[in-house]
Amino acid sequence: MNVFWFFPTHGDGRYLGSTEGARTVDHDYLTQIARAADSLGFDGALIPTGRSCEDPWVTAASLIPATQRLKFLVAVRPGIMSPTVAARMAASFDRHSKGRLLINVVAGGDPVELAGDGSWLSHDERYQAASEFLTVWKGVLSGDVVDLDGKHIQVKGAQQLFPPVSQPHPPVYFGGSSEAAHELAAEHVDVYLSWGEPLEDVAKKIQDVRARAAKRGRIVRFGLRVHVIVRETNEEAWRAAEQLISKLDDDTIATAQRTLGRADSEGQRRMAALHGGRREQLEIAPNLWAGVGLVRGGAGTALVGDGPTVAQRMQEYAALGVDTFVLSGYPHLDEAYRVAELLFPHLPGRQQATPTGNAAGEVMANQHVPRLVSAS
Repeated sequence: MNVFWFFPTHGDGRYLGSTEGARTVDHDYLTQIARAADSLGFDGALIPTGRSCEDPWVTAASLIPATQRLKFLVAVRPGIMSPTVAARMAASFDRHSKGRLLINVVAGGDPVELAGDGSWLSHDERYQAASEFLTVWKGVLSGDVVDLDGKHIQVKGAQQLFPPVSQPHPPVYFGGSSEAAHELAAEHVDVYLSWGEPLEDVAKKIQDVRARAAKRGRIVRFGLRVHVIVRETNEEAWRAAEQLISKLDDDTIATAQRTLGRADSEGQRRMAALHGGRREQLEIAPNLWAGVGLVRGGAGTALVGDGPTVAQRMQEYAALGVDTFVLSGYPHLDEAYRVAELLFPHLPGRQQATPTGNAAGEVMANQHVPRLVSAS
């Protein structure tokens, strides 16, 4: 089981939709999160993309020296970026980080934002362009000289002179809920990511992508992008969930939902349908809470509970074939520690190392080291 964390380059704080308890997300704060995720044992971290975010490539590159083993899941945007330029960026990053790059292909989004970036393609055309993009991107990184006369991309003699560390190319991650997205996943990606939906809905998506990939002789792995609110007891966790949205008023929710509603993303539509813009009945499945999606685009659900409960829910997704979990929580620095302390001991193969020396807790009366307590 791979467990990733998240860099909140679009903002962070203790409450959604409020400046109260907000954090200044500057390079110092992002470095703190990077070092925490690295030292706590997270396998990687996702960096979001979009006009509301700091640039993911510049941010990720700046954090390479602050980390030792953490992998960076960084976005490429077909239709906005050139595939050959993106390949050079990927190869350089992968070499400089000694093989710690993962690629997050983002083909969907808000048509208004995309128009601002000069992309006027329709929904399905964006996925066609993404397929052409990945054909070139993967080809040159694998050492091929690529010619492509596509509908959206035309290159002749494209090549990458300096190879990446990861062979044949850095792993490709991708998420999307439409038929066009599933076709792209089956054809090109290594790991298909679903946002946190009820088990039966995630199972259907996994089955569909897996079947489409099998027809092409390919095997796709699966991941889940979801927030997490973990506390020492279930009661505390649910109180924390309510506190997270306690500063939201109805007008703020309505404004956010109108803006999110203009997206032509099937995944965003599915997220909105889970809560309908209402605060009532936000627990849409056992320990799966849709409150984040009242105002946040993209992943809008959270697993809520104590460590054993959240671990059990994650194992239920794992039984469907999910082997990678991309988690996040507000505020992200604090919650990284909570997840490592309260959740990791209950996940298979992810128990924290036995603490030694100062890591064992404060020595009492200048002599007595606290007794170690194993997770049940």
